[in-house]
Amino acid sequence: MASGRFSAKAMSLRAFDLSERGFRAGRRTMRQRVERLGARFFLILQCAAGAGLAWLIAKHVLGHPTPFFAPVAALLVVGVSFGSRMRRAVEVGIGVAVGVAVGDLFVHLFGTGVWQIILVCVVAMSIATLLGAGSLIIIQAGVQSIIVTTLLPDPSYALSRWLDAVVGIVLALLIATIAPSAPLRRPRILAAQVLEDIGGTLERVSKALREDDADAADEVLDRARATDDALQAMREANAEGLGVVRHSPFRRRELPAVQAYADLAVPLDRLSRNLRVLARRAATSTWRGERVPADYVVLIDELAAAIAFMANELWDRRLPVAARSRLIRLGERTAKAKIVQSLSAVVILAQTRSMIVDLMMLTGLEPDEARAAVPGLE
Repeated sequence: MASGRFSAKAMSLRAFDLSERGFRAGRRTMRQRVERLGARFFLILQCAAGAGLAWLIAKHVLGHPTPFFAPVAALLVVGVSFGSRMRRAVEVGIGVAVGVAVGDLFVHLFGTGVWQIILVCVVAMSIATLLGAGSLIIIQAGVQSIIVTTLLPDPSYALSRWLDAVVGIVLALLIATIAPSAPLRRPRILAAQVLEDIGGTLERVSKALREDDADAADEVLDRARATDDALQAMREANAEGLGVVRHSPFRRRELPAVQAYADLAVPLDRLSRNLRVLARRAATSTWRGERVPADYVVLIDELAAAIAFMANELWDRRLPVAARSRLIRLGERTAKAKIVQSLSAVVILAQTRSMIVDLMMLTGLEPDEARAAVPGLE
């Protein structure tokens, strides 16, 4: 009976733990969704403004009664400009223009019907293929031709629908060059946040080791694994930021700065991976009751402090070059640390040194230079 009660209690605690983890994961996901909305809200405004202006021009300047394709084309072209910017926008614009033009011609010459739909789709997609478009653009051409042929099959419109689409496309391309500053700032902000998370995780590793707390070490391991989402968000932000500065004439001069922050992604990814190994070994050491030397724990504390300093540099709009001398001194101290007869302790020391190398790369050093800056163990 006692064992049964113990088992039921254990299951209850496990269910509570899972529900807590689920709640935390759900809250984190909602926060990420809100942040994603904030990052893309300018794009949403661009799409809405482009659609409205395209309708206004086609209806009141060109005099078309129902310029359906003007706002649709504007919305499509501005929408795909997110991240890939102008190149992708031009491709989609070509696909839309080809599809609407072919559909308009077929309706005007042959009317609408089964064979017309089949043929117009073949012709539109073939022309898009000959123009060197990708699969998405080829499909877009086919879709637009079908819409013209089936939903709006009035032959009296002639090529007015194609002209509406051109108005929307041209307006969208102009709007796409007006790039917000947010995509340029976001990679730096995300890099600072990732560093803060890593530094905070190291502080918890140190606390768990100092108190020999296996439960705390387990939580730290979960936290260390959670950096993947932030790194993925940073990679997406880098792609968007680089796309903005490369294709917007108003932002091109900012390419060197944006590229410098984008270059932080690789060492941050390596830093995160080494953190996970360190956290896993810290958890193992507490499970097995292996004591980690106090000076190793102090090194982890100082590494966390250095990372916090680097995060603050990024928040202050500076690359963390000023942390290099601090990291060199810390690397020299790890080289003088006494090696003990404990696998967990040795791995923790080795991962601390590896993380220092990764941080050296964040200060602008090449991989070979970063490794050379951390001397070998005595």
